[in-house]
Amino acid sequence: MSYIVKEENGFKYIEEGEGDTLLLLHGLFGALSNWEDVTEAFKSQYRVVIPLLPIYELPLLTTGVTTLAKFLLRFVRHKQLKNINLLGNSLGGHVALIFTLSNPEYVKALVLTGSSGLYENSFGGSFPRRESYDFIQEKVAFTFYDPAMATKELVDEVFAAVNDRNKVIRILSMAKSAIRHNMAKDLHKITIPVCLIWGKDDKVTPPEVAEEFYHLLPNSELNWVDKCGHAPMMERPAEFIEYLQKFLDRVLLK
Repeated sequence: MSYIVKEENGFKYIEEGEGDTLLLLHGLFGALSNWEDVTEAFKSQYRVVIPLLPIYELPLLTTGVTTLAKFLLRFVRHKQLKNINLLGNSLGGHVALIFTLSNPEYVKALVLTGSSGLYENSFGGSFPRRESYDFIQEKVAFTFYDPAMATKELVDEVFAAVNDRNKVIRILSMAKSAIRHNMAKDLHKITIPVCLIWGKDDKVTPPEVAEEFYHLLPNSELNWVDKCGHAPMMERPAEFIEYLQKFLDRVLLK
């Protein structure tokens, strides 16, 4: 990724463009680069901000989704962000939901793709064969419709993470926190516009999860991406960007 990662006050993030804020949150095994195509498409219209979530830096006792939401609040206040269009993938979607419920005054619209918060066939639930490169490659490929998306670079990153004792303990703790923190009873309180963009072949948060989000979020729309897994913004960026553009255009008109 060619963008400069800025560091200040303990935060690492990318910031490109000017205008209304589009704040992007990556997932448990995600990275800033997951949003490269989205950043490129929207930086001419929006202030695109992507914080690096400190999944591996949190104290073990406080590692969890609510702690990440509190981190996000500190970041938003530090950057003095307002009227945010908040977009999250996987664990990032879960954090976005918690943040929106706790701090509704900051969020104008919400976009979820492959979000946890209701149910997930968790990639981070356990790693019985984490020393096996082939096993990790299968786990990474599981997140996509097209297994070729599981590039050597991506598999190498995940393999290194799950074979680092400090990191894997936090990955497992974060995954368990996400599973325990079911949001079904609270979603009706989110009344801002919500756009769901979901891979039709998502095996981590399957299509029925998207349907349940759509049912529970009162002001939501559901958009399907065919032949696509858990990360539509990476696997089908053109379709993802088209849905996102149409949604943001409608939100701006209101």
